[in-house]
Amino acid sequence: MVKIVTDSSAYFSDPDFARRHDVRVLPLRLRLGRQTVAEPDLTSEQLFEKLGPDGPAPVLEAPTPEEFAAVFEDLARVSDKIIAIHFSGKLSRVPQNARAGADFLLGRCQIQVVDSLSASIGLGGLVELAAEAAGRGEPIDEIVKAVRGQIPRLYGVFFTERMEYLAQARHVGRAHATLGELLNIRPCLALEEGDLVPMEKVRTRAQAIEKLVEFVVEFSAIERCAIVQPSARPTADTRALLEQLAVEFPGRRWPILPYGPSLAALLGPDAMGILIQEGAESDD
Repeated sequence: MVKIVTDSSAYFSDPDFARRHDVRVLPLRLRLGRQTVAEPDLTSEQLFEKLGPDGPAPVLEAPTPEEFAAVFEDLARVSDKIIAIHFSGKLSRVPQNARAGADFLLGRCQIQVVDSLSASIGLGGLVELAAEAAGRGEPIDEIVKAVRGQIPRLYGVFFTERMEYLAQARHVGRAHATLGELLNIRPCLALEEGDLVPMEKVRTRAQAIEKLVEFVVEFSAIERCAIVQPSARPTADTRALLEQLAVEFPGRRWPILPYGPSLAALLGPDAMGILIQEGAESDD
């Protein structure tokens, strides 16, 4: 049977999914000054508590090629076919290191590394698709084809309060980030082809929430969706966003998910976003 590997940036609708479907999850790490913490060992809220209000932006670290090779070596004892699906390669070095790790097993095992170009529920949904197909005994090439076919249907949009996190990750220049902070600008970012791309700049959170809604109404069919923020607890902003979405999408449920430390390292505290998996168009 095909074995599935992913990383800790994946969000599963069922917290027990990885264990039940024998998905191997490699932890990402965050460097906080001189300390390094594995992503599964803390929440985003705990991360920012550790950093403090004026702490430096954390640095996201991928598993090393040697760590990937060790996992692939272990799985190769029970299967000669492995699919590794990972956090966007434009936001991390995870897929690149996975490919380097797979090179250690060239000729001994077929390893397909897929860059999800996504994160959180987007990545988690791809892993769920692959693991369920593997459980049914589908061939590795068909599973990879199905996963790659879903990637162009994954979208996301965010706004953030702290531009220095984007500067740390080199999504904006440091001078641009400093000016944005001085002018109290909140950038809106689209997840496009795996990268966080600045779209517009707003000055208030109310304006940012309006931009999130404008993004969502562009979709005529939505298969899966979620609001992502630092905590699963609704805030005044969450309620304002839900009220506007209820007008545009009456009856639709919008789950509220905490974004993990790997996304927090890019977005910073007090960010908010919406992740969408586009559905198939109706024939009506």
